[in-house]
Amino acid sequence: MASTRSAPTIRPLRPEDESQWRALWTGYLEFYESSVSREIYDTTFARLCDPARPQQRALVAEHDGKLLGLVHIIFHAHNWRIEDVCYLQDLFVSPDARGLGLGRALIEATYKLADDAGCPSVYWLTQDFNTTARQLYDRIGTLTPFVKYQR
Repeated sequence: MASTRSAPTIRPLRPEDESQWRALWTGYLEFYESSVSREIYDTTFARLCDPARPQQRALVAEHDGKLLGLVHIIFHAHNWRIEDVCYLQDLFVSPDARGLGLGRALIEATYKLADDAGCPSVYWLTQDFNTTARQLYDRIGTLTPFVKYQR
């Protein structure tokens, strides 16, 4: 857990973060009772660290060399806008680091990336049962009436 002497830093994911990133993303997937193959872990991490893929990024919250949280971000075209939009796909803070404001800090850092890229919109999805996270989302975003379908 973060000490009071210094605040965690929000920064881009780096290649040397792989093992800590993998542990955090595993925690995220387990929360949603999901899993992915090793190939998906490897491919996703490579994409998130590839400077030739600026449409897919990740930020992490770090304190004293330990990763405490992550956010995965995808920029994409939108048929109703000229500019790209920003999809905040995954957001996770380690249980022992919750209550430090890292979820908010990661979302605000995503907003800044989107603003810097000229994206007028940042959006994300969550499960309706994710009440703790939704308390933050209700303060930092706007709930929409859309219902998701998928094949």
